[in-house]
Amino acid sequence: MNRLPFRFVVSVFALGLTLSVAAQQTVTFPAKDGLTVTADLYLVDLHKPYILLLHQAGYSRGEYREIAPRLTKLGYNCLAIDQRSGGEVNLVKNQTARLACEKGLGIEYIDAMQDVEAAIDYIKSKTDKPIVVWGSTYSASLALMIGAKNLRVQAVVAFSPGEYFGRNDFVKSQITNLTIPVMVMSNNAECGVVKELCSNVDQKYVMCHCSLADGLQGSKALWKDSPLSNDYWMNVMLFFSKLN
Repeated sequence: MNRLPFRFVVSVFALGLTLSVAAQQTVTFPAKDGLTVTADLYLVDLHKPYILLLHQAGYSRGEYREIAPRLTKLGYNCLAIDQRSGGEVNLVKNQTARLACEKGLGIEYIDAMQDVEAAIDYIKSKTDKPIVVWGSTYSASLALMIGAKNLRVQAVVAFSPGEYFGRNDFVKSQITNLTIPVMVMSNNAECGVVKELCSNVDQKYVMCHCSLADGLQGSKALWKDSPLSNDYWMNVMLFFSKLN
């Protein structure tokens, strides 16, 4: 388990005190097939870079209601989207998934890739700065794949990625040319699978943290009621300190 210097932890805390509180607002934008994608925008400063936050299976943008405000204190605007494959969490219903069902559109995991692409286009319309893409379970795999092909993606944070798309080596084969910083997080039970998934990526780009215990899957491992949340947050802060 990584141990961070006390001075680093203090400096990150001090940074958080100096930044303004992000204003949260709901925004929408179209995917390529015309589906309206709903998102929560946590705006700190128009001149700051963005983290694009993707939820896990069965969830909504509500997965990041607790997480995004903390990330804004690291100096990033955040955009947490509803993908068309999802449901409800933290009393936040997935509006993109609802509309996709009403329109009879595909709602498989891989179908959500166009929602991620639409979100990147939305951010590109606001800034010319690089983007960090952050995913959770199936969307962590989407984040890795889009990070391998989209030049505007500066880095990827992947919580519990895996082969979620029906072929044992589908994601692994798509990310071999990743040449940007990647932070891969998992609980102990997932560790072997996650490391195998990223085994063909040049390891100089990969920072991998496997928890010492079995625990929550995906980004919800950062929620305050997760017994290992402090450990995960320490590693997140370390990764972003290296990006900066």
